[in-house]
Amino acid sequence: MKREIPKVYQPENTEDKWYSYWMGKGYFHSEPDNREPYTIVIPPPNVTGVLHMGHMLNNTIQDVLIRRARMLGKNACWVPGTDHASIATEARVVTMLREKGIKKSDLSREAFLKYAWEWKEKYGGIILEQLKKLGASCDWNRTRFTMDEQYYKDVISVFIDLYNKGYIYRGLRMVNWDPVAKTAVSDEEVIFKESKSKLVYVKYKYESGDGFLTIATVRPETIMGDVAVAVHPEDERYKHLHNKKVIVPLVNRAVPVITDEAIDIEFGTGCLKVTPAHDVIDYEIGQRHNLPVIETLNEDGTISEAGQVFIGMERFAARKAALKKLEEEGLLVKTEDYTNQVGHSERTNAVIEPRLSMQWFLNMKNISKPALDAVLNGEVNLIPNKFINTYRHWMENVKDWCLSRQLWWGHRIPAWYDQTGNVAVCQSKEEAFKILKKHNPDVKAEEMIQDEDVLDTWASSWLWPISVFNGISDPDNRDINYYYPGSDLVTAPEILFFWVARMIIAGYEFRGEKPFTNVYLTGIVRDKQGRKMSKSLGNSPEPLELIEKYGADGVRVGMLLCSPAGNDLLFDESYCEQGRNFANKIWNAFRLVYSWETVDSKTSERNQTASAWFNERLAFALKTINDLFAKYRISEALMAAYKLFWDDFCNWYLEMIKPEFEDGKQTPVDQVTYDATIYYFNSLLKILHPFLPFISEEIWQTLNETHKGSSIMVEPWPNTVSKDESYLQGFDAASAIILQVRNIRKQKSIPFKVLIQLNILRHSDYDSRFNEIIRKLCHLSDLNITDTKIESSIAFMAGNIEAFIPVSNKINAEEERKRILTEMEYQKGFLQSVLKKLNNPSFMSKARPEVIAAEEKKKSDAEQKITTLQSQLENL
Repeated sequence: MKREIPKVYQPENTEDKWYSYWMGKGYFHSEPDNREPYTIVIPPPNVTGVLHMGHMLNNTIQDVLIRRARMLGKNACWVPGTDHASIATEARVVTMLREKGIKKSDLSREAFLKYAWEWKEKYGGIILEQLKKLGASCDWNRTRFTMDEQYYKDVISVFIDLYNKGYIYRGLRMVNWDPVAKTAVSDEEVIFKESKSKLVYVKYKYESGDGFLTIATVRPETIMGDVAVAVHPEDERYKHLHNKKVIVPLVNRAVPVITDEAIDIEFGTGCLKVTPAHDVIDYEIGQRHNLPVIETLNEDGTISEAGQVFIGMERFAARKAALKKLEEEGLLVKTEDYTNQVGHSERTNAVIEPRLSMQWFLNMKNISKPALDAVLNGEVNLIPNKFINTYRHWMENVKDWCLSRQLWWGHRIPAWYDQTGNVAVCQSKEEAFKILKKHNPDVKAEEMIQDEDVLDTWASSWLWPISVFNGISDPDNRDINYYYPGSDLVTAPEILFFWVARMIIAGYEFRGEKPFTNVYLTGIVRDKQGRKMSKSLGNSPEPLELIEKYGADGVRVGMLLCSPAGNDLLFDESYCEQGRNFANKIWNAFRLVYSWETVDSKTSERNQTASAWFNERLAFALKTINDLFAKYRISEALMAAYKLFWDDFCNWYLEMIKPEFEDGKQTPVDQVTYDATIYYFNSLLKILHPFLPFISEEIWQTLNETHKGSSIMVEPWPNTVSKDESYLQGFDAASAIILQVRNIRKQKSIPFKVLIQLNILRHSDYDSRFNEIIRKLCHLSDLNITDTKIESSIAFMAGNIEAFIPVSNKINAEEERKRILTEMEYQKGFLQSVLKKLNNPSFMSKARPEVIAAEEKKKSDAEQKITTLQSQLENL
């Protein structure tokens, strides 16, 4: 007894039901066995995060790949987890404390971390729960967090190992300082934005005698930190000032005029104020000339005591105040508008401040070489491969990695100092005491201090493919030996260096092999105007609201329809609507087929041909889809599956075999045809399952009630075998004829219910096995294969096949004659315009070969149309 099927697909009644079913059955969980492993590790979202459109795209692609891998019989393991996100999480916790009236500075480190862990436990799992709404089939039993107890130990062990190998060192360096987060950030975490600034020309008076130098700067708020003025040694304008002194404005400090070849004679006035504490180039000049360093900015970006003026004032307010005072003192020559690129913190959007700071660094020169070679020799594939050159450039010019961050939330650097500055890098204070004792017999344990800094977040997530399988602490365990290296990584191009390159480095350093084989780089999700989606612009839809409106399947399809690998995608909500409409189309096809009654009777020739053709079409499409998956053209694989179902299955196959109505009642379908149709429907559902997991499960469960307790997600991927490819060519000819007849019916306003006659001129391209299909879909009274053209008829070409519909009282011959003559006149005019180009020597000598080929095709097409129209006219 068939159950009643709702008229409309209701995702709200389906999605939670099947997700709970999959979870309860343990279908997402993986354990090592004798099957081929297929491993994906999720790019761990920040523990502070909530689902955004980038996550939707990235995780939809991962889920498509992992679901298909399961169906291919692989032991698919998709490891989820979250990143502790030092800067972002600490900022959230500080904000939460501020709302409670608590300052971070009033708390001990231990007290602050207690609040941070409480925040993490309360809010940290939100994004993973949201991923479940999307249908993500992660192995939730394997969920990891980059500050799990074991993971924490792994990070510390790796730091110690690299320090002992001589890769990690500590030194005073100019770093990128985020004055909001109050921490150093790496070069890769600095985003440069175009800024409208003022180039300020300032007088630096001579220490002795009249006169002054004019110096151009965009940072007058740092004048107080000037310790010299530099000019190029060959600049004739300033040779008389070599080894003289000038007076620094605002603070009246006498500083030397020095010469350095790094000075750009063409920029500004050719003079550079040297401020070693607040500019990278100035710092390098200062090092070469043994200049002092005056740090005029505090870590929060306010003016320090060393600045002498504007103390405590915020740096940009101090910039305005400096301009005003310079003008009051007659030292401001002029200002000019100036456009420059200003670095901003990726995390807080604060303007980055170059700052001298004692930091921990990883020497990248030698450790990164295997990771460069791996991509260049194809051991690790970047998809699309256009990113290889970008990767090569970065890796060949890699800078030492600033590892330390001035935060409390994160992996605390395992370094201890004694009262004389000796350092021990090791696992514990007890071990540090023993090491320091060798250098300083007077060391006292109670006076030892552990480094206050934590490690850069990426210094933990670079171990992700290894540590999720405990491969650092137990390098020969069952999981790491089975699942590593991973198969595919899906991530965004903007973290190709932050994360991907560093994971490859870690893979070769700690496992001696790559961490994954393929890196699929998605594009950035943008709006219709090409703007990056963001909350601040208000152009980013809420993913969960989209799911509620269009269903998870509809949103997944919508995201993939506009997402070519590596290229940015212009998202429009209409894509999700298209996805929902596709789900509805699948549902309506299911309701149609499910409603059919069957009978044990002989299969008609028409249905035999329809079934044989669709078997070939399915086999051909599967080959195409498999090839597209192999090339990671996921969006195109979806489109191929979409067209296979919508066009080939629904618009053609079902129309071919759909039972007729007699006396208002639907006739039954023969059992063989029905069984074949269910087989095809099941095959299509399996192909669609990775893209639309929920509706495919709902329909599959109904069509396969004998499989109760199982799931489509563990069914084998289809493997339809071609039996006779000639049906594909036969269908191409038949479908062209059918479409032409339908077009003529439309042009002549002949209702479909009115029977017409069709004569087809015998041709080798025509396949008579499709006679009954053409008869049904064209609603013919008669179909004849003839050896002669039919007079008094409408003639048309379908490919190379000529066919005729006899003129009757249903068609006005005079009107048809006028239509043909009008069309013929247009085609002749068009042909003349094409010939004019092709007969023009200038055009032929300058045009590219492909342009000429296109014009030649236009000529050929127009001539063929004119010949057909002439034949139609003669037949009338």
